[in-house]
Amino acid sequence: MSKIKKRVLSGIQPSGKLHLGNYFGMMSRMINYQDENDLFCFIVNYHALTTIQNKAELEKNTINAALDFLALGMDPEKSTFWVQSDVPQVTELTWLLSNMAGVGLMERSTSYKDKIDKGLSPHMGLFSYPILMAADILLYGSEIVPVGKDQTQHLEITRDIAMRFNNIYGKGLLVVPSPDINEDTMLVPGIDGQKMSKSYANTIPIFADEKLIKKSVMSITTDSAGINEPKDKDSPLFKIYSLFLNSEEKNILSDRYDTPGLKYGDVKKELLSKIIQYFSPYREKREYLLKNIDQVHSLLDLGRDKASKVADEYIKKIRDAMGLNY
Repeated sequence: MSKIKKRVLSGIQPSGKLHLGNYFGMMSRMINYQDENDLFCFIVNYHALTTIQNKAELEKNTINAALDFLALGMDPEKSTFWVQSDVPQVTELTWLLSNMAGVGLMERSTSYKDKIDKGLSPHMGLFSYPILMAADILLYGSEIVPVGKDQTQHLEITRDIAMRFNNIYGKGLLVVPSPDINEDTMLVPGIDGQKMSKSYANTIPIFADEKLIKKSVMSITTDSAGINEPKDKDSPLFKIYSLFLNSEEKNILSDRYDTPGLKYGDVKKELLSKIIQYFSPYREKREYLLKNIDQVHSLLDLGRDKASKVADEYIKKIRDAMGLNY
């Protein structure tokens, strides 16, 4: 008997150059879901409007995100892969769900407060961001949503909205999603030890010039332990290096950190070699796709059509339940 596939959904913002945090925190997990699950994965360019208000920048970032995903192994034949704005039904659902979302629920969003604290101008796009995220998830009947630690509250808001909708309009109309949290990779550290993020300028890029990758790796912060002292395994260097290692290799690295004579500079050079080697075939594929950009657009059109078919089914069901199809 064949295994019943679960519908898994996640998205990534087109916010600039891809880095290790994007890949290990979300993208590699998405790609690995393709064979055993019904994967829905999209580029969230509506969400990006909360911080990007430059037409050329958003267009460039969107196609670059598509190139990155496809180069790293996203298969539009196995999955549903599209650009968020190509399925505008999600904006209608955002409005419908806004009537299920209490102001107090939105005010408790720590993500909104964090972004304002970092200097972003407060506006309704930032404030209602969790409702659009809920619409993204609920429009496709998503059962599992892989999230990092910083996104768990948003998924709880989605669950609250879905349950309130079902209580009012009918049990089971909206699928109440469950989180999938990978404890090992949910917070990939940056070169300074904080979460790797373009906002903190602490990333290690994947498809950048090798000189830039080297500069980032060699800038990873370390402690001042002497050459014959044990080294800190709760450091960004150890954690980032470990992303490329299996269990046995990680144990070997751990032993080396405990053994006198280890030089951080040598570890950084090894890590740089690992990064270049690991991503070399993906870099070649990306260069091929960049030269055949029409093929990329065709694949995104395929994803749009597949996603739209599902979205139309759910919007009709929701409109019927709310009395909008009179």
